Amino acid sequence: QCSSLQFKYAQLLDMDVEKVTNNDLYRFIEQWWATPYRYGGANKAGIDCSAYSGTLVHEVYGLVLSRTARSQYDECEKVKKKDLQEGDLVFFKTRRGVSHVGIYLGNGYFTHASTSSGVIISSLDETYYSKRYIGGGRIPVPARSPER
Repeated sequence: QCSSLQFKYAQLLDMDVEKVTNNDLYRFIEQWWATPYRYGGANKAGIDCSAYSGTLVHEVYGLVLSRTARSQYDECEKVKKKDLQEGDLVFFKTRRGVSHVGIYLGNGYFTHASTSSGVIISSLDETYYSKRYIGGGRIPVPARSPER
């Protein structure tokens, strides 16, 4: 038994349906799918890559990221490509330095706000992204204060 959402994203990510378990994540992507890219944008009229990653991380994981791809890169723990997990950030050099960010989904795929197609899913193996890949990062979970 699987939902149509699980089935759809299992197909897009070339994964077993059983591995598509984070329904909140895939509902979020579904709601934002094809939202156009707009530099500095932060809503469904247009969004840039770092606003998309920040909004996704906040709504799905309850964590707050800073606003730019560069500052998101600086604040995360670096992760090797082979160790990437769902929800990790992936960074690219599309201009000078860290200039593009997406959210890793698994099996080499990530979601991001692309300048040409808006919010989509792409593969790290696509020539464009593989040539520009800088690294992955895990968002540090803030330490919780003990219950009183």
